[in-house]
Amino acid sequence: MKNNIAFKPLTLPNGVELKNRIMMAPMTTCSGFYEGSVTHDLIEYYQARAGEIGTIIVECGFVDNKGLAFPGAIGLDNDEKIEGLAKIAQVIKEKGSKAVIQVYHGGRMVEPKLIGGQSPVGPSAIAAPRPNAPTPIELTPEEVDAMLDKFGQAVRRAIQAGFDGVEIHGANTYLIQQFYSPNSNQRTDKWGGSRDNRARFPLAVLDITHDMVKKYANQDFIVGYRFSPEELEVPGIRFDDSMYLLEKLAEKGLDYVHFSMGAILRPSIVDTQDPTPLINKYVAMRSDKLAKIPVVGVGNVINQSDIDAAIDNGYDLVAVGRACIAYPDWINRIEKDEKLELVINSDQREALKIPEPLWHFSLVESLIRDVNLNVKKFKPGSYQEKVNDESYEFLINVELGKDFIKDMQLVNAKEFDYEVLDNFSVIKNRIIDSNSPHVDAVSGATTQCEAFKKAVTKAMAKSNKAAILAEGGDPNDKSYDIVVVGSGGAGLAAAIKAHDLGANVIIVEKMSVIGGNTNKASAGMNAAETKFQKLKGIVDSKALFYKETMTGGKNKNNPELLHYFVENAPDAINWLDDNGIELSGLTTTGGMSVDRTHRPASGAAVGGFLISGLVKNINKRGIEVMLDTSVTEIVTENNKVVGVKVSEEDGSIQIIKAKAVIIATGGFSANKEMVEKYRPDLKGFVTTNHKGATGSGILILEKLGAGTVDMSEIQIHPTVEQTTSYLISESIRGGGAILITQNGKRFVNELDTRDKVSADIIKLPEHYAYILFDQQVRDENKAVEEYLSHDLVIQANTINELAQKLAINSAELIKTIERYNQFVIKKQDDDFGRTTGMRHPINKGPFYAIKIAPGIHHTMGGITINTQTQVLDTHKNIIQGVFAAGEVVGGVHGANRIGGNAVADIIIFGIQAGKQATDYING
Repeated sequence: MKNNIAFKPLTLPNGVELKNRIMMAPMTTCSGFYEGSVTHDLIEYYQARAGEIGTIIVECGFVDNKGLAFPGAIGLDNDEKIEGLAKIAQVIKEKGSKAVIQVYHGGRMVEPKLIGGQSPVGPSAIAAPRPNAPTPIELTPEEVDAMLDKFGQAVRRAIQAGFDGVEIHGANTYLIQQFYSPNSNQRTDKWGGSRDNRARFPLAVLDITHDMVKKYANQDFIVGYRFSPEELEVPGIRFDDSMYLLEKLAEKGLDYVHFSMGAILRPSIVDTQDPTPLINKYVAMRSDKLAKIPVVGVGNVINQSDIDAAIDNGYDLVAVGRACIAYPDWINRIEKDEKLELVINSDQREALKIPEPLWHFSLVESLIRDVNLNVKKFKPGSYQEKVNDESYEFLINVELGKDFIKDMQLVNAKEFDYEVLDNFSVIKNRIIDSNSPHVDAVSGATTQCEAFKKAVTKAMAKSNKAAILAEGGDPNDKSYDIVVVGSGGAGLAAAIKAHDLGANVIIVEKMSVIGGNTNKASAGMNAAETKFQKLKGIVDSKALFYKETMTGGKNKNNPELLHYFVENAPDAINWLDDNGIELSGLTTTGGMSVDRTHRPASGAAVGGFLISGLVKNINKRGIEVMLDTSVTEIVTENNKVVGVKVSEEDGSIQIIKAKAVIIATGGFSANKEMVEKYRPDLKGFVTTNHKGATGSGILILEKLGAGTVDMSEIQIHPTVEQTTSYLISESIRGGGAILITQNGKRFVNELDTRDKVSADIIKLPEHYAYILFDQQVRDENKAVEEYLSHDLVIQANTINELAQKLAINSAELIKTIERYNQFVIKKQDDDFGRTTGMRHPINKGPFYAIKIAPGIHHTMGGITINTQTQVLDTHKNIIQGVFAAGEVVGGVHGANRIGGNAVADIIIFGIQAGKQATDYING
């Protein structure tokens, strides 16, 4: 090995000897308990990685319960945490490594939902420059002093827990960095203004750290400092600012300083014309005093060559991140001269002692490779694509290797601001790491991210065709066992099930985005007698579920389909869970008398969560997805399916050969002409559906002779924000919200069936209402954060203030809420007979209201099928080889769909379609 020095001891300024110069970088695991205490999984995780490595830097511990910047963070905020933290320190030290823990406060980077809906704090009341960032509350001078004490007490707890040291987290735009930044700190007192004043806070944190070390530890206790060298913001921290602060810190005494960067040799992100690595600038600019303090490099260190590069360029210590997750014995492997690839086999989580939340964290999940992954073949080269979102045109170069996505460059990057560039960087990394364009978008930048992903999809299609031509094949000669038409929940579930049963499957989607209308689902998935209900002590029965669904559907539901639906709902919940999609949270919706609506435990909207999970399963299996491709016809010969005719985005027509077809194209709520044909009374209503819900699958199947049922049964959803067509989830009412009129009065049982609630809103003189709720409902429903981010919510600290904002008589509104609260206490609604979702009084501010009215939401009618999901013709005969699932099908929901039944429908019958289509082709 070239730089054996990295594996030799290093003595820190305080006299402590590290057995080697390798550190495990601090990495977010999201694996603590909800209140920040240590889990057994965390202890095992650190224990597995301790031993050969010199020092393990444990992930950051928040110093205050308003300071956690991510879920599952661990805390240093009270003495009760010491016992658990001591277990981490103990297992690391017992194996011979030094144990250091970061101390931090997230400041303005804290999401309100992580701290009970409260506003975060910061040096100034200035929001972070990112979409939908909350505005923090400026800390008073007294609160700044108190915050310093909290840092000191956190250091004391780290000492008492047995750690060998602390790393002061002055990076990643957290609170300490916020105080030093001229962007986030615009105070006029002694803590702000000049660079010296802004440096007071980080220096004071170091002072109180030293005080605690003197009082509770000894000179062997290690004190490090992590810093982000630059900020993109204007004004913002520049490299000479960082050097100035580091010199000040060095004068007070540090044992190491730790760059926080994504690559050890990263150049400036501000002066993009200068390719000089920042570490070279650091070495050239530092004083003799600072030069005596070891400097740590971090970022994409995987192999010996990366260590060599770090040491050669001036780093004294090297911190290793993801490689330590993938290889707990990383040092042993490097010492054996192994050449490592940064991947983790999908069956290795337990063996590698990786906690479940960390396994699903994006930086780790991107490393996971399914042991059975099939990779598409490309002709290596660079492919330039032009794509657009709502505002911009992007020119993107996509570089492909033989069987992988190698790189992406935004050719016209200079035309865009840092937010666009950041979004591109995030999506680029997700795509390259997962070797697929089908990755989650950045929150708040969906259309932009979809454009980036589309460039990759188009490049892959061109390259794949070129690779086939180079081998003498015909790129238009596509042949599969099963074609799945539509990429919503039903189509994805069908494709996954069919693949797992051995079928060769392709998904064809006419839109540019995977997910269809399922992306918009919000409430959850209904099922009775599930393991998650039993864990929570909820008594339910399939018989009751059947009865209430039949009643809600006005007894028009197809009994055979409904029986299959109810009987197989628990198995569908388990199937999702087995595939890493856990719906363990429970609530209720209108028409249900029991908490049987399963949703993410976090309270997040079910749709995006479900599609994200299903797409990850599609990626792991290497199932091909064709986007921007419309199926125009199912091709048959001698009454037997032989394929589908498709039209691609460029207008080219081709036949995809197949033995069976599964239609999962959704309903027709976004097809105004079709809606008005069957329901003229709904002319002019907005729809909650995405623009692809045009009924194309119904029309294709009708050409084949398929029958339809209940086509005039079109559901309107009662709570739709009219200017954006945004659906306000039924889980909000299920969580305890009420509906009020412009006069401030309730007028309906809020959790009656959707048709009845919608009808009562339409009867109001104003034809609209407000959904009203308090902080307790917000805390339990993450969908509210999305509504807030889209400016759909009116918010006030008191009911009186809310009434004023809504132009409602405050006395009347207060009277209405007080009366409702009495009903909640006695669990009896004397006015409207509400029996469910009365979880707590509406009495905890802030208070919220959203103006709503009905909108077209679901088409209960559609193609006729049997319980095997086989499509039936107009005479109820089976059309061989053609299957259908999801909203394209009629009969399941009758005259009215119960909230939470659509997601159940798509998964239950999607799984069944995948199974039955596979049985058919093997028959």
